Amino acid sequence: MVSSDYKVDYSNFETYFNGEWIPYRKVMINPEDRGFTLADVVYDVCRTFNGKPFALEHHIDRMYRSLQYVRIDPGMTSDEMTFICEEAVQRNQKYLEEAGDFTIHPWVTRGVGSVNDLIPTVCISIKPVNFARFAQDYIDGAKAVIVKTRSYSTDMMDPKVKHHNRMNFVLAELEAKEVDPKALPVLMDVNGNLTEGTGNNVFLVKDGILKTPKATNILWGISRMTVMEVATNLGIEVVEEDLQPYDIYTADEVFFTSTSPRITPVNSIDNRLIGDGKPGSMTKQLLAAHSEKVGVEIIDQALHYSGIS
Repeated sequence: MVSSDYKVDYSNFETYFNGEWIPYRKVMINPEDRGFTLADVVYDVCRTFNGKPFALEHHIDRMYRSLQYVRIDPGMTSDEMTFICEEAVQRNQKYLEEAGDFTIHPWVTRGVGSVNDLIPTVCISIKPVNFARFAQDYIDGAKAVIVKTRSYSTDMMDPKVKHHNRMNFVLAELEAKEVDPKALPVLMDVNGNLTEGTGNNVFLVKDGILKTPKATNILWGISRMTVMEVATNLGIEVVEEDLQPYDIYTADEVFFTSTSPRITPVNSIDNRLIGDGKPGSMTKQLLAAHSEKVGVEIIDQALHYSGIS
């Protein structure tokens, strides 16, 4: 089955699964796999621009650091994983015109059985970028809610590990949707500092300065890193510091960064309007510069492939 919010059927997209190339619809996970029973799985998500992977080496490097941390041996080197990701994109080039661009999703579970002598489950899937999920946000801005559900303490799990054991993310999403069906959650740490969303990093603009939470309690997002580099090249001051709800409520602009949309403007937090409720000037400037960096007009592409005029 393919998620109904996608505009393109990806059930036949060629997928690498445990050494074979099969249609996505035939990927079957053993119900005893620890990735299913314990969320014992590491993953990453990259995307293409004009059908070419962007920052793939950074994504794979992060994934292999996560694998090393949780002590899963995927049975292949990072170079081999990168090669297979690139091959997966090439194998699905025939769908590019219809899809617009792809996401690349490698994941590795520890396998079936106890922790000793396991054979990992390795999958690399290609999907169309789900432009319909975020395109309208470029025009109107997204709504966000600061939820009561907290980010995992660093005493429990280092946030730099990108893993699927995220029940707190599920609860955070449910909590946000109770306020507004389209709202995105923003989490805090145990000390009340803003951390991240369920798949994005958080930025705000105040008095011409771009601010983002310290890297202590967040995933080190590749899109976050890219936007900070773009901002620095534009001469924009970037500050990493502890931020509280007050800071984001009183910001001039707010946006999120994540793999597919890259930059998502935010128009309100907890029903408090940010600025005039429209994407701000620095947000637009960064989106334009990011588009130039990747060679694709990010907003135009998303609007086109989601059918928004």
